[in-house]
Amino acid sequence: HLVESGGGTVQAGGSLRLSCVASESTYHGYQEYCMAWFRQTPGKVREEVAHINRDGTTSYTGSVQGRFTISRDNVKKTLYLEMNSLKPEDTDRYYCAAGPRCSWRWAEFGYWGQGTQVTVSS
Repeated sequence: HLVESGGGTVQAGGSLRLSCVASESTYHGYQEYCMAWFRQTPGKVREEVAHINRDGTTSYTGSVQGRFTISRDNVKKTLYLEMNSLKPEDTDRYYCAAGPRCSWRWAEFGYWGQGTQVTVSS
C-alpha cells in the first residue's frame, strides 16, 4: 500500500514537502508505475494535482504550475511533492496514487494512500 506523510498547517506563502512510500511487497516494479498526487475536500470533486511518468516526465494542473514540484525516487519507492508559495485555496487532503499509465482521470489509478492533510492559513 501507499503511505503519505508531510502534511501540516502552514501560513500562506510557506512551503511543505509531502512524501509517499510504497510498500515493498505490493510494488514490485515500482518504477513502471505512473505516480500522481490528488487532493480532495469532502463534498468536492477529487482533483489531480500532478503526475510523473516512469520516464520522469511530469505534468501539473494549472493552479499549481510553477509552485509545486513532483518527483520520485525509484530506489526508495518514494514519491514527493514539494509545495511552495502555498495559498489558502491549496488547503485539502492530499493523496498519492499509482497506476499503469498517466492520466487526468482518477479512475485510471488503482492504488491509493490514506491521505495527509494540508492546511494553509491566511
